Amino acid sequence: MKEKVLHFIGLSCLFLFILSFSIALTINLTPLYSFNIDYLGISENVGLSKATLMENYRVLLNYLNFPWVAELNFPNFPSSESGLFHFYEVRRLFTLDYVIAFVTAIGSFFYIRYIKKNQLFWKLVRPFQVGIGVPFVVLFMIAVSFDQLFVAFHKLFFNNDAWLFNPSTDPIILALPETFFMHCFILAFVLIEIQIVFGYFYTKKKAFN
Repeated sequence: MKEKVLHFIGLSCLFLFILSFSIALTINLTPLYSFNIDYLGISENVGLSKATLMENYRVLLNYLNFPWVAELNFPNFPSSESGLFHFYEVRRLFTLDYVIAFVTAIGSFFYIRYIKKNQLFWKLVRPFQVGIGVPFVVLFMIAVSFDQLFVAFHKLFFNNDAWLFNPSTDPIILALPETFFMHCFILAFVLIEIQIVFGYFYTKKKAFN
């Protein structure tokens, strides 16, 4: 019974690390936003150069990432109190993701070390095999109706309507179109899939060779 509990905790740490690490990497990948500026024609839509948009985006990431950045002041966009409150809530989610990634990285390290020491790789093959299908389900949902998924995501993580930006009071939303967030979701789950597929083939090789 104790061994089953340890494996459950270990697997939970491992998959939570894969999830949180993929999210952390995605939200900090500025080239993704740079690509979207060109791909979606954001500069033309907001009337600002790509360099200016990237500067504002870096200001946003600095606020979301660094606790010592106390206030969010976009160089080229005014913000409402409601908009700033939403970014504050997003900042807390960023912090939560980093904490989860850090804690589960430690848990995953000791779990993998235990697996290696006792040659129990076979216990990971099935979980990774099942896990391969999960990102595909999410990617299918994104392809079918990202709008509904996007709304459901916000209703799950925010208990208010501050995320419903008004372009007249928070024009930053014009520089962060929904399609950009769709690309973020896609990238995150592609990264998750890559790690799970690697984990499956690695553990299968170790277990049966």
